[in-house]
Amino acid sequence: MSKRLEMLEMVASKKPDDPFVWYARAMELRSLDRKDEALAAFGDVATKFPTYVPTYLMGAQVAAELGRTDEARAFAQRGIEQARAGGDGHALSELDSFLATL
Repeated sequence: MSKRLEMLEMVASKKPDDPFVWYARAMELRSLDRKDEALAAFGDVATKFPTYVPTYLMGAQVAAELGRTDEARAFAQRGIEQARAGGDGHALSELDSFLATL
């Protein structure tokens, strides 16, 4: 296990209500090329913190990298809904663009 992942897991146990820590953990799994685990972690973040919009693009990208197009599409569509609801035009644009590539 990487030191960074170890540290993020420790912080997550102390700050279970902080979406950024869980998101950072998922990103670290992705950077370690543990994509199946990363995808599951992004799914957990989306479930626990549905309004944390950055999760959706990253989850969609990892799903696409794994060849799970339907799952990637679902992640992107949920992200679009959340971005629209939160008035996040930048994220909405990125998610729309990504969805168009699938």
